[in-house]
Amino acid sequence: MRPPNILWICTDQQRFDTTGCYGNRFVRTPHIDRLAEQGTLFENAFCQSPVCTPSRASFLTGRYPRTTRCRQNGQNLPENERLVTRLLADAGYRCGLAGKLHVSACDPSVAPDGEPRMDDGYETFHWSHHPEDDWPSNEYARWLESSGFVREPQSAPESPYVRCGPDAPYSQTAWCADMAIGFIESRAGADRPWLCSVNMFDPHHPFDPPARHLQRYLDRLELIPLPNFEAGELDAKSYFQQYDHHGAYGDSGSYPYSKMSDTDHRLIRAAYWAMVEAIDEQVGRMIETLERTGERDNTMVIFMSDHGEMLGDHGIYLKGPHFYEPAVHVPLIVSYPGVWPQGRRCSGLVELTDLAPTLLEAAGLPIHPGMQGSSLLPLLQGTAAGHPHRASVYCEFYNANAKQGGVGGFATMVRTERYKLVRYHGRDEGELYDLAADPDERNNLWSRSDAADVRSDLLILLSDRMAETVDPLPERLSMW
Repeated sequence: MRPPNILWICTDQQRFDTTGCYGNRFVRTPHIDRLAEQGTLFENAFCQSPVCTPSRASFLTGRYPRTTRCRQNGQNLPENERLVTRLLADAGYRCGLAGKLHVSACDPSVAPDGEPRMDDGYETFHWSHHPEDDWPSNEYARWLESSGFVREPQSAPESPYVRCGPDAPYSQTAWCADMAIGFIESRAGADRPWLCSVNMFDPHHPFDPPARHLQRYLDRLELIPLPNFEAGELDAKSYFQQYDHHGAYGDSGSYPYSKMSDTDHRLIRAAYWAMVEAIDEQVGRMIETLERTGERDNTMVIFMSDHGEMLGDHGIYLKGPHFYEPAVHVPLIVSYPGVWPQGRRCSGLVELTDLAPTLLEAAGLPIHPGMQGSSLLPLLQGTAAGHPHRASVYCEFYNANAKQGGVGGFATMVRTERYKLVRYHGRDEGELYDLAADPDERNNLWSRSDAADVRSDLLILLSDRMAETVDPLPERLSMW
């Protein structure tokens, strides 16, 4: 049997609870829900960094951020790291990309021509880091320019924190889908398998959905729940959370929760959900293309995101050294209906590091010796022996994005089925949650004497997980 084609859809900054199949009763996502019906939905999938570049470098290599040495936004993934797309290309896959990659420094101040590329394995490369026209190599911006369409998001009158962006066919999400559709059509029926990475920028901030999608929420805005936050909650939380409460990344002009109204909070949530609905439409177009070209039964489709979004929960917007479920718990659906069981939900803990070895094993290839993830193939095939895939998941933040108050955060998290522990290194701060008793993560048990034994056990587990991130390369060749 020929190795599967792979359609790998990765959104940007999408938290897990944003689709119908993950239990959201507001958002309409029929195409993503159908993917879940045709495959396996992972209920507890976690990223290895709550920030873009270290997370993407991690899941593309199957290695932890500190192992790849790409621990921050603004860093380049070292050239000797091997992306799974490069390994697949070496084995005969035709690989293409549409949208964002972000495993290198991507700011016009240091990369004026666009994101510098490494040996990534993509022979077709339609790059657009984000919709704004910041680089001459932003293909989406050049396409808009050639079409004569001027992208001018309009502010929503109800809140200064929400805008209305272009609808399909002029949105970046639709353009990414167009590039993927062209790639799929050009390779339909080919002898060699293909991989297509589709990395749209949505639902990343700024919150700017098409007006058509936002309108449905405006008609019932008062029904949208406010963020998960109660006054005084942050008194027992970290310095970084208290600082970001007054503005994301400590910037008082960027989503300052403490100065925002209930209408602001509801409208931002509505806009974020509306962006997910716009993504869902384009997922549907790509799946229809697979079906129309006869490629669906031999194509593994992955739907996921690189990390989450706080969305006002716990009084914080965007991301940072925060390890709440909305920040690190991500959607992950894998569908291969012609080969693997359908309609399955996996409740066990999994990491995004597990994806790269999964793709190699599904393609019949050996797992690269540098990879630290564990293949999900037994879970996807329904052949797992009943043992949990992982006893814990691990996540890192090493000064990964903007400094909060001039202080670079260094923090790590370990999460078991019941408990979550976060350690802020170099500071006398931490978090401990009993997720069974406190799923909303309101009550920090870090300093509670009656939780001291649990904290001690989890600190030992955290140190073990940190030790396990030691690079398995170079390979050991002999006993001596």
